Amino acid sequence: MTDRSSGPAGRPPEVVTAASPFKEFFHSAAAGGVLLIAAALVALVWANSPWQDSYTALFQAPTTIGIGEFSLTKPLLLWINDALMAIFFLVVGVEIKRELLVGELNSVRKAALPMAAAAGGAILPAIIFILVVGGGPGSTGWGIPMATDIAFALGVLALVGNRVPLALRIFLTALAIVDDLMAVVVIAVFYTDALNVAMLAGAGVVLAVLIMANRAGIRHPVVYTVLGAVLWVFVLKSGVHATIAGVLLAATIPARVSLDASAFVARARRVIDRFEHRVVKDHAARVEDDHEDLWELEAIAERAQAPMIRLEHRLHPWVAFLIVPLFALANAGVTIPPGVLSFPPDPIILGVFLGLVLGKQVGITVSTWLVVRSGRAVLPVGVTWRHIYGVAWLGGIGFTMSLFIAELGLDAPEQLAMAKVGILLASIVGGGGGFLLLRTWASRGLIHEHLANEPSPSGH
Repeated sequence: MTDRSSGPAGRPPEVVTAASPFKEFFHSAAAGGVLLIAAALVALVWANSPWQDSYTALFQAPTTIGIGEFSLTKPLLLWINDALMAIFFLVVGVEIKRELLVGELNSVRKAALPMAAAAGGAILPAIIFILVVGGGPGSTGWGIPMATDIAFALGVLALVGNRVPLALRIFLTALAIVDDLMAVVVIAVFYTDALNVAMLAGAGVVLAVLIMANRAGIRHPVVYTVLGAVLWVFVLKSGVHATIAGVLLAATIPARVSLDASAFVARARRVIDRFEHRVVKDHAARVEDDHEDLWELEAIAERAQAPMIRLEHRLHPWVAFLIVPLFALANAGVTIPPGVLSFPPDPIILGVFLGLVLGKQVGITVSTWLVVRSGRAVLPVGVTWRHIYGVAWLGGIGFTMSLFIAELGLDAPEQLAMAKVGILLASIVGGGGGFLLLRTWASRGLIHEHLANEPSPSGH
């Protein structure tokens, strides 16, 4: 990351130390997951209805953004997948950076558990897909079952309610974030077209300018927005998938405060005291003076926050409630051909399904057990092996990232359709299985707790 850690009393200066509580993020992501499920169902029904032609026509419609020579024309589907999803990857990159700085990935001891779980839950599904599909059609889609959809998984976990420990939700989030990081690497390395060296060099120059802006203490969002847009164009033209620009931009967003807590309190108190004295005691106070104080207070508060966290806070609702559901609506609408579930099943469907459902639950559970057994990590407080196994089922919800990789890895429409069917089936089975397991075990835990608290017949 571009920000260096230093500060008084050993406290890191990143504003991420003052990040909003995890529960706020969880509830936002969980609600977005529910909307994501609804969007996917609408797309699936629409694409298999008498109006399926309108579905295809809508998302294949040519759309131009820009003016004159400075414009790009792409189908609406590609604007969603290349441009809007770059914003999704920007938020993913910010979440990864936050976790690496002060979150569940900021030390080897804390990161060992989710990193091991994510590695096992990515490698084994890819191996299963390769074993099932072999070198036949669709073999390039081996990366499809590697991913876990954080919004979808947290949405299902939210349905279980407060009967699962908060530590389990944090573990699932950290696991999915590491999973996302691995997916980004896979996309950048294995799903990249022929490279345009000149455009790649241009992207490198823009990235260097962004890093220098960070080191120079430039914090205004306009600078990073403009440079980020230029970076996106260069990456788009370079052959590397354009969404990688979002992750690169996230790494350069400042994560440090320019005003520490004590200075913030002192300056804010002076402004508030002045405001209070004039408004309460001076009845002739002018509105202009009041607003000057309020604007000064707003500027002070802004300096006490890191641009990275402000960006995440502002973009996350747009990503959770608009971009990801819109992506699902545009990409989940696969027309299911007759006999698609016939026996023997299509190798691509089977490879994706077994990779996500079997590979995730075995890979996450076994790798977690191995790293705990070796003494390199411990289970979070309140989390049991049953919880881990239930979350491993939720890991089989590949959805957003799996659909994204399928679009990159498979060219033939029929192969892409089979992959999408496998993703949808696996997400239903993985999400449903994880929900039932966690719900059942949580209910039993409540019953046992209730019985343990009941007074004995003798009253003792």
